[in-house]
Amino acid sequence: MEKTDAIDGKVDEASSREGSVCGYDSLHHLLSANLKPHLFQEVSRILLGLNCGKALETISLPESAKALSSGHDFDLQAYCFLADKELLREPRIVRVGLIQNSIALPTTAHFLDQKRAIFEKVKPMIDAAGASGVNVLCLQEAWTMPFAFCTREKRWCEFAEPVDGESTRFIQDLARKYNMVIISPILERDVNHGDTIWNTAVIIGNNGNIIGKHRKNHIPRVGDFNESTYYMEGNTGHPVFETAYGKIAVNICYGRHHPLNWLAFGLNGAEIVFNPSATVGELSEPMWPIEARNAAIANSYFVGSINRVGTEVFPNPFTSGDGKPAHADFGHFYGSSHVSAPDASCTPSLSRHRDGLLISDMDLNLCRQLKDKWGFRMTARYDLYADLLARYVKPDFEPQVISDPLLHKKSP
Repeated sequence: MEKTDAIDGKVDEASSREGSVCGYDSLHHLLSANLKPHLFQEVSRILLGLNCGKALETISLPESAKALSSGHDFDLQAYCFLADKELLREPRIVRVGLIQNSIALPTTAHFLDQKRAIFEKVKPMIDAAGASGVNVLCLQEAWTMPFAFCTREKRWCEFAEPVDGESTRFIQDLARKYNMVIISPILERDVNHGDTIWNTAVIIGNNGNIIGKHRKNHIPRVGDFNESTYYMEGNTGHPVFETAYGKIAVNICYGRHHPLNWLAFGLNGAEIVFNPSATVGELSEPMWPIEARNAAIANSYFVGSINRVGTEVFPNPFTSGDGKPAHADFGHFYGSSHVSAPDASCTPSLSRHRDGLLISDMDLNLCRQLKDKWGFRMTARYDLYADLLARYVKPDFEPQVISDPLLHKKSP
């Protein structure tokens, strides 16, 4: 944890490290260092919630994982979500890992060098996850490359690869080695359909097999997120993948802004939904700790939120039709990966500016326990929603608006 001393409201030079929060790795670290223990405890209760009536407990990790964290300078945190003890079901504990990282070389380097350098950077974090007994691991959106979709330059399409391409083979070896399910979000090239490009998550089983894939459902057209220059909305629906460790789904990046997208994964039976992302502070940071947590509550499942870190500078300045002057970077990717639970509790976030691995034990029994408690599925009115949506998608749709009859009456 980095910190600085503040005198008369001024933070010293160490705080200028890009992406830190006033010199601290995260908001959680800032509050911990500057509030008295009893105040910090109460603030944490409000910000992070309680799991089974108490604050999340940390997990003790093996020394080999800690050594990898220290030797390769990545944030390493681990927490445990509990569920109430049941009489007829044994606990269903799954250990989940989330990895966030910056790129490894400048964007001017040879593309193959960039890709291989990212492999080398991510591998020690995967090794730490394996050493820690992680069962299901998720990487960030388009983890094999810079998030170059702001530039509109088509040369970045060279990073696209088939589902069974180089990055998948790299991950397959590690999945087999560690008996781990790994979600690998890549830029996919569909060679069987005219080399079409998709934003895709490949789900690799704990035996190294490819279980399936999911393509990003919602494509942003906001700010510098010019992604529709490269790929369009996915065509894989809302699949849930039944793995050796539970039923998982992947809601890629911008899909987190669409409540019905979250709902669909829940209706298909997801117990853990991963949200691999690439988003910047100026655009979305106030929304980041809210949307996934709300989805976990509303749909009674766990959510793993992953965001890359760092500022990626590109060779050629670009604009996005928003009146801003030409610039060469997207902004700061603020990391802050975290896990949210269906009982409204969540972990502290990983660093805002460092690579990191977040590990969470979760008892999947909590999903059904919260369904029983709140009855969201039982009390939902899907018939009403379905009727409204069926009418809404038709050209002759008219909103159900009842106007005050006096609203437009002329005065005498």
